[in-house]
Amino acid sequence: MTAVPNVSVGSGAAGAAIFPDSDSRRYRYFEPRAKRATHYEDVTVDVQPDPERYLLQNWIIAFPNGKGAYYKDATAAMSSNWHAFRAPDQEWERTHYQRQSKIEGMVQSVIANGRKSGAPKAFDKSWVKILQTHLGAWKHAEFGLGTSLMQAQRYGYTQMINNATLTNSSYKLRLAQDITLYLAEIGMDIPGFDDNAGKHAWLEDKGWQGTREAIEAIMGSGDYLEQYFATNIVFEPLVGELFRSKFLMQVASPNGDFITPSVISAAEADYERNLANAIDLMHLLVTDNQHAADNKKLFQGWVTKHVAFANKAAAGLQPIWSQPHSKPVQYADARAQSVERIKKILGELGLVLPKE
Repeated sequence: MTAVPNVSVGSGAAGAAIFPDSDSRRYRYFEPRAKRATHYEDVTVDVQPDPERYLLQNWIIAFPNGKGAYYKDATAAMSSNWHAFRAPDQEWERTHYQRQSKIEGMVQSVIANGRKSGAPKAFDKSWVKILQTHLGAWKHAEFGLGTSLMQAQRYGYTQMINNATLTNSSYKLRLAQDITLYLAEIGMDIPGFDDNAGKHAWLEDKGWQGTREAIEAIMGSGDYLEQYFATNIVFEPLVGELFRSKFLMQVASPNGDFITPSVISAAEADYERNLANAIDLMHLLVTDNQHAADNKKLFQGWVTKHVAFANKAAAGLQPIWSQPHSKPVQYADARAQSVERIKKILGELGLVLPKE
């Protein structure tokens, strides 16, 4: 995509600067990614101002240190054109609300129908303990990532980057809420169900401390793009999918639980969208015509740092695979699939997985 020419103009009068649609009646100030601009582009591109493009008076507001409302050094990554990014899922406010609403309707219907049929009472007793303890702990992981991404989105230099990060945050927070409500509802049908077991496991169970550490490392980063990168490129394939897809969704039904996979399934679709967005943005940066080498070196450093945390987290969760009465999936096989998954993701960006 061709960047909008950065023309120095000292006047705000009509016709003082040349834009892609200066000679038409469409009044569009950006270069669309394809032949025609999509609705997503029309409502997203250049919504967030940039003094280098159209603000003749520079930033209207600034911080005491002189920096404007948004600044490029909020991340160590560099780009010759931050505005080139377009999220592959093309999600913006309206479409996001619509999708979230449909997911919530599906989740509530599944839980209500499951309870109506008496399904929770048929859960294997060992599986009930896993749900109240380990699924109860996992909601805190999702909440932590959602909170981290919510903070990260504030610093994205363009509205397109902010949208992709914020919708990612919203999916995480929705899942944390879904798990909380789900456990509370089935808990009413299961005698002795402990609503606090998940919180205790998250704070005190040795097996969960690696996951806590990995998420706190992401939350503690001062670089918003590192938070986004570490969440989707590293933590999700090595820990998130490992626990959700390769344990909960595969082990639930053999233990009499046909509700949990439906509640969790939306998260897997969420991740595919978030991963596509993240890879597209990172690929732009590792192929940038000015900063590719520096960005690639930076990202490889992030991989090394966060893979170490994620590996520790995954190892800590290993004993959970031995706890269900029915064990259709082995941890070693699930782990091998996770490693293969992240290798493919990193390969798309020209990055490598560090040796353990």
